[in-house]
Amino acid sequence: MAEKYTAATYVAAITAGEADRRARKAFQDLVLRIATPGAVLFDFGAGPGLDARFYAEHGFTVAAYDVDPQMQQYFHAHCLDLIRQERVTLAGGAYPEFVASDTVPGGHPIELVTSNFAPLNLIEDLQPLFARLHRITTPGAAVLASVLSPYFLGDMKYGWWWRNAFNLWRAGRYSVAGAKGPIVRRSLAAFARASQPHFRLERVFPGAPSLPGYAHGIDVSQGGGRAWVQLTKAQYMFLLFRKCARTA
Repeated sequence: MAEKYTAATYVAAITAGEADRRARKAFQDLVLRIATPGAVLFDFGAGPGLDARFYAEHGFTVAAYDVDPQMQQYFHAHCLDLIRQERVTLAGGAYPEFVASDTVPGGHPIELVTSNFAPLNLIEDLQPLFARLHRITTPGAAVLASVLSPYFLGDMKYGWWWRNAFNLWRAGRYSVAGAKGPIVRRSLAAFARASQPHFRLERVFPGAPSLPGYAHGIDVSQGGGRAWVQLTKAQYMFLLFRKCARTA
């Protein structure tokens, strides 16, 4: 019998593999490089709170959101001391209500939005999310998101990759079935389109420090070009979006 899915089993799964641990650390290290010391961060799709706790312990004020009640419960227990100190806040509720709201999570202007371990891959239409993030962030704010790379050569061993390769080339995206709904993989160009006119895709980082391009990122502000070639050896890619001054 398959093990019942819980927040605890999820945590066990994402912390068991060396590759996942390295990817999480690489993302966290990038946040420390990008964020202004003491900044207010918003952790979207915060899951069990592993990242939120890390950020708060490194001097940031953290507001977080997750739609899953089990994740919220685990998060609350994992970050209880920091919540009591008002260094971390957690919001839940249905996703449509979240994107429609103008309330600033945590009540403080947000300078950096983080989203680790691919929450953006679970969202069919990203434009309402970027519009929401534009409304709650400060001028010049950024979004740093870890997403599944559609260019990862390690996925070529799966039939679903080959079945969807043409869709990626033609439409810049494809969906595969996941445990909690469709998982949408997008090209760099598709992410850039989805973020406009609210944010501009500025740089992309391969999801491993050992790979070329991780140290400074790859400038894709003028278009992706052949940036995808440097993203074939990592399961994740880290996308840095910069807030646009105005929206149409």
